[in-house]
Amino acid sequence: MLYALMNLGGFLPGLISPPVRKSFGISGVFWVYSILTVLGLAVVAIFITKKALKDAIDQARADEPDKTLLEKEETDEEKEKMSATEKMKFYLKNFPITDARFMFFIFVLIPVQTLFAHNWLTLPQYTSRAFDGFVGDNFEFFVNLNPILIFILTPMVTAMTAKKDTYKMMIIGTFIMAAPTFILALGPSMGTLMTYLVIMTIGEAIWQPRFLQWVAQIAPKGMTGIYMGIGQFPWFLTKVVTAIYSGWFLMQYCPADTPPSQMNTETMWFIYGLIAMISPFALLLASKWMKKGFKTT
Repeated sequence: MLYALMNLGGFLPGLISPPVRKSFGISGVFWVYSILTVLGLAVVAIFITKKALKDAIDQARADEPDKTLLEKEETDEEKEKMSATEKMKFYLKNFPITDARFMFFIFVLIPVQTLFAHNWLTLPQYTSRAFDGFVGDNFEFFVNLNPILIFILTPMVTAMTAKKDTYKMMIIGTFIMAAPTFILALGPSMGTLMTYLVIMTIGEAIWQPRFLQWVAQIAPKGMTGIYMGIGQFPWFLTKVVTAIYSGWFLMQYCPADTPPSQMNTETMWFIYGLIAMISPFALLLASKWMKKGFKTT
């Protein structure tokens, strides 16, 4: 639900931006987003108080005792009793970068995660340049269909696959997300664009929440937050790496002020598809190593 609601917020710009941009330009869009950000901060400051958090925790305990929360409190008490040296030894011993399988797992996802970055580095320019008419004029809406689909599909898909093996779902999900990129290699059309967005989103709904689940499961007691933080680092790195070459690809295969008939977007998406497919195949090849003696804590 956390992941689904994050994506609901990501969908709203697709509705807000086109009419505001046409009436007030891109500066008007930025002003609207700035105002919404301030309002969001105000809501957090007013409603999410210490008392509200305490009441929510007390209510959750009353409804159903939270084993994870109780374990966290026990771990916090244990840490308070440790000396500074003992705490340092504890963190060094359990720090995630010393776990080879964990580091392989999070970095091998970078190729498929490049498709996330292309959602704003490539798709907006692609839809505004390679499409004429309604799609090109309202490209923000079409490139933001992924978040609303995630909002709808993630809880459903997660519930349907809840009892399935997490690692297996990671392989299947990354494959389903990467494979439809080759559909865009057939050429720009409403059919190929919508098919890509729907299938790619189904794949994302399968593996992305499972990634967060897997990281939380394998983290040693008291180290979940650190593991979750390190687990997000490759996602940050993906944004930087993809940004290095995506502009060059657009200039070569989808240049501005060029008729769509003279573009070669098919090659661009074919190459991006090959890059994305590295992740599921690498996960598959490493299955035995990843699962050998594996235990969740």
